[in-house]
Amino acid sequence: MAPPRLIEIVPSLLSADLGRLAELLREVRSGGAAWVSVDVMDGHFVPNLSFGPQLVRLIKRATPLRADVHLMVTNPETVAPWFLSAGADRVTFHLEAAADARALLRAVRKAGAQAGIAVKPRTSEAGLLPLLDEADAALVMTVEPGFGGAKFLDAVLPKISAVRRAVDSRGLGCRVQVDGGVNLATVERAAAAGADDFVAGQGIFAEPQPAAAVRALKRAAQAARDGGFAPPAAAEGAK
Repeated sequence: MAPPRLIEIVPSLLSADLGRLAELLREVRSGGAAWVSVDVMDGHFVPNLSFGPQLVRLIKRATPLRADVHLMVTNPETVAPWFLSAGADRVTFHLEAAADARALLRAVRKAGAQAGIAVKPRTSEAGLLPLLDEADAALVMTVEPGFGGAKFLDAVLPKISAVRRAVDSRGLGCRVQVDGGVNLATVERAAAAGADDFVAGQGIFAEPQPAAAVRALKRAAQAARDGGFAPPAAAEGAK
């Protein structure tokens, strides 16, 4: 029997006050976070600009937390090495942008980091499923990427469940991750659909006590997980 899958709450620094970076990293770590998410946006693949490799270097100097770099860029083959050199512990790129996703997954792993593959809400999981054996994480976006604070899309829940079934049926170690609109109103639905990792920005950093927010999200996800894998039907969700 496979061991139980651990739940991870991954704070997204896109919603953090970077002027308090070291303090906030300490807070989320005290709440039980082991990872933080660094959203990298190029203004082309998504309509926003965000972080460069220097933020990863700052994280690695300030904390033992692991850096999960989410590349939302048109040229992940070029950009991934920048973040690997900066110390990224996982690099996740988009299936929609990669010229050869399998080759890039292998290259990231060869560099000593974990490799993740992501899809936007409107992208079918069909192209993702054959790559799960090369991936450490499969990220199903639960909002259209580009800006923090967007509304969680319940229509994506069946896609999460399809990825979960594929991972389990093949006995793979790939984590199923969700990102976007994750908060106490949505985390249970994502967990019931089969997610392992929950990237949350405003659901943590807009709260007065980020550490307590991490703990509350983990408790809610765990409660849904303990209820069993029960993928819900797609419906209109609420933030």
